[in-house]
Amino acid sequence: MTDQELREQICLIGQLLHRNRWIDGAGGNISARLDDNRFLATPSGLAKGFMQPDHLIVVDPAGKRVDVPTSANRYLRPTSEIAMHLACYDKRPDVGGVVHAHPPAVVALTAAGIDLSRYLIPEVVITLGVVSSLPYSAPGSPDLRHAIEGAAFQSDALILALHGSLTLGTTVWDAYLRLENLDFAAQVAFMTHQLGGLREPLSSQQIQQLMAIRERIGLLRPGDSEILRRHADNNDV
Repeated sequence: MTDQELREQICLIGQLLHRNRWIDGAGGNISARLDDNRFLATPSGLAKGFMQPDHLIVVDPAGKRVDVPTSANRYLRPTSEIAMHLACYDKRPDVGGVVHAHPPAVVALTAAGIDLSRYLIPEVVITLGVVSSLPYSAPGSPDLRHAIEGAAFQSDALILALHGSLTLGTTVWDAYLRLENLDFAAQVAFMTHQLGGLREPLSSQQIQQLMAIRERIGLLRPGDSEILRRHADNNDV
């Protein structure tokens, strides 16, 4: 994919985030790895649903801008949350794209203290594996980056308490699709909780079968063994 095509794809993702109401105002941010030392990122303070390819900014691993400003982005700055993205790229050489959004169902579950891992459905186990839920840290803070560094190693989808989500992929499009998976799972959990809670959780044997599928299609992550442990703990409650 050329640089221009990647820029256009990030703008498309921004439009989809806006259309699906997973961001509001100038919220959310998107990035993609260009090479080991350069990352393409959305700017701060710009509505992601209305970006143009020339608005995007290139930064180095320290978050410093390294591109030549254009008339379109001369007065723009890299997203203030670029540290979250860089933490993922630093810990995961396989990651080529990161998407941060504020899906209302995800945020609502954390606000209500509802653990998504109690509402496992086949799609979550196969496509996402372990969904790491991180305690609240101020957006852009060193504490949040530190928490993400630990969680990104084992997870492709992270829930940030009262804040939103962070999804990772080998490409930025893969990261976006994982956001769709996560939002679907959160909406199912939200509705299930409204209907009285989970009546028949997946059994350990069923989860093992789903994990075997995940491994067969090459999606297994180091932390996926936690799925069975958490499931057993939840069923003991």
